[in-house]
Amino acid sequence: MDAPTTTSADNGTSGGGGGWFTPRKNPTTSPESRPGTADGRRPAVIRPVGTSRPAPDVPEDGMSEPPASSPGGANADGPDSVRESPNEIPTSTRSAAQHDPSHAFSRQAAASSPGPAPTALTPAPFASTVAAPPSAAPEPRVPSQRHAPASSSAPAATAPGEAASPDALLIRRAMAEVAPVSDKVTSYFYALLFVRHPDLRSLFPAAMDTQRDRLLRALLTAAEHIDDKNVLVDYLQNLGRGHRKYGTRAEHYPAVGECLIGALSKYAAEVWSPEMEAAWVRAYTTISQVMIDAAAADELRAPAWWYAEIVTHELRTPDVAVVTVRSDQPYPFLAGQYTSLETPWWPRIWRHYSFASAPRSDGLLSFHVKAVPAGWVSNALVHRARPGDIIRLGPPAGSMTVDHTTASGLLCLGGGTGIAPIKALIEDVAEHGDRRPVEVFYGARTDHDLYDIDTMLRLQQIHPWLSVRAIIDQQAHQQLPDAIRAYGPWNEFDAYLSGPPGMIRSGVDALRDLGIPSDRIRHDSVEELVAAGN
Repeated sequence: MDAPTTTSADNGTSGGGGGWFTPRKNPTTSPESRPGTADGRRPAVIRPVGTSRPAPDVPEDGMSEPPASSPGGANADGPDSVRESPNEIPTSTRSAAQHDPSHAFSRQAAASSPGPAPTALTPAPFASTVAAPPSAAPEPRVPSQRHAPASSSAPAATAPGEAASPDALLIRRAMAEVAPVSDKVTSYFYALLFVRHPDLRSLFPAAMDTQRDRLLRALLTAAEHIDDKNVLVDYLQNLGRGHRKYGTRAEHYPAVGECLIGALSKYAAEVWSPEMEAAWVRAYTTISQVMIDAAAADELRAPAWWYAEIVTHELRTPDVAVVTVRSDQPYPFLAGQYTSLETPWWPRIWRHYSFASAPRSDGLLSFHVKAVPAGWVSNALVHRARPGDIIRLGPPAGSMTVDHTTASGLLCLGGGTGIAPIKALIEDVAEHGDRRPVEVFYGARTDHDLYDIDTMLRLQQIHPWLSVRAIIDQQAHQQLPDAIRAYGPWNEFDAYLSGPPGMIRSGVDALRDLGIPSDRIRHDSVEELVAAGN
């Protein structure tokens, strides 16, 4: 797809002076590499279009959102894995043709892409308008390594050693102003979005109680980190690639930005100014530019999603299952990464799960899933899914991968189902023929929760360089991060953490206290962007 793009700043951290979505050169591609329609035609180049109209009236409480019934009750949604879904922004594949003339938002539209060609793994519940790109085998996404932040007390939005930019200061001032009324800001933001762009509503989950916080939190957090491009760009690139599965297109971004500015200007009225609005426009233009470019580049080499059939379903405990699937196309990933899953029972609700093995020769993919209270997806996968059911997979993501250019040991902390990617890392080291030491601390609240300890102990018997220690909170009277203090030294090890966000935060602190440099601490926490700034 020839995606329209915005003007990027020279330094990559602030939007340029060209305003919203000034088209610039797209990613370079050859004519043969551009995706076409099913009948061989190529999609038309997207060009800016738009009309102006007065902004509709929106009630102050933001309750003008079209009603949507929730299949599971008002609070039915909840976190479904140790990798709770990042802040995702599902939007419609149809363009929103109108905008608020009070802001400099250019609108763009394009011809709709055809849906994916039916296959044996294409079930009716997954009807969609997003096109599947050509079926050439996609190249593996090789991520940059995600490191822990240098200091847990550093200023929130500025790279180490650098003063905050004027835009960052204005953005933080607005955020401080709206923080006490964040619920009202969120409600008003969605009210604006759904009233001005009602075609976007159908692409969001029916129950908005969980999703309503994610979109705005993602935008605000990314804007707050606008000065720290090393953290921000990688995060947004993954987000942009992942949003392809929703049918997000370049012309949808101005709609979201328009409503973001509208909500902020209303609730930060005491401090709002033309300079502050310009800072937010530049920040959001930068954010959207990175995501658009990443999605456009990814479209040339990988599908937006994969269908996968469940081939085995093993219940390890009453609330933990190991689910193994076979995808309908080759699925390239790296050990330590994760993906998003959607089930046919809860359309448009995606949750993130880590791969529980390194890439296999038979192409099978395994996940460890723990059913959590009110977790729609996790409960469906644990208690309802059976062999033969079809799910959808988003693209692989994550940077908690092994650096095979070094001989450093691996210190791995896995809590609960966070042991899944740790197991994948062990297999990856073994397959590369390395004999580097790997020290695993497997944490759980009770011995009942050590559902994969037998597998880990078998791996320890096979590989003399591997050591596995189980840390049970109720027996040891200490939590996993504290246990590593009794062992070591760890100065020659790279650290990997996977588990609940609280465990990761305390684990990073403990590892720093033991002298492990921040650039050798790796994890993919759902709060990694926030943690990187803190």
